[in-house]
Amino acid sequence: MSRERIEARFAALKAEGRSAFVAYVMAGDPDPATSREIVKGLPAAGADLIELGFPFSDPVAEGPPIQKAAQRALAAGMTLRGVFELAADFRRGDQDTPLILMGYLNLIVSMGFSAFARAAAEAGIDGVIVVDCPPEEADPLADALDAAGLALIFLAT
Repeated sequence: MSRERIEARFAALKAEGRSAFVAYVMAGDPDPATSREIVKGLPAAGADLIELGFPFSDPVAEGPPIQKAAQRALAAGMTLRGVFELAADFRRGDQDTPLILMGYLNLIVSMGFSAFARAAAEAGIDGVIVVDCPPEEADPLADALDAAGLALIFLAT
């Protein structure tokens, strides 16, 4: 389903005449088990979409709260594979809420664009925000995500 889940959610929100509540959680913070329960509880708490951060050791585009969350998650053993496992666990219980990964390009490049896109799609991810990937350099990542049916979402300030 992937990208279509995002489109369907925004269409429903538009029909309801309301904005989306997008919740952000750092995967693995404060530990993988607690993080998993937090993510699972977000739809019932009103989240329309969930952004699931994948921890990175040098989150330079983030403020202190997200930097500290990433450090706690890494210290608790969270990995990119662990993020995919968390997402897959969430998806087994929720087929409707869009799930967006948010993180940094280094980990994606390390894994390989196609391998990352396939793993994300298999885990039930719908889209990806890569905070340090400028649009003019995004074609290889965009192509891999597109082939897997995932959305590449850019942030604008």
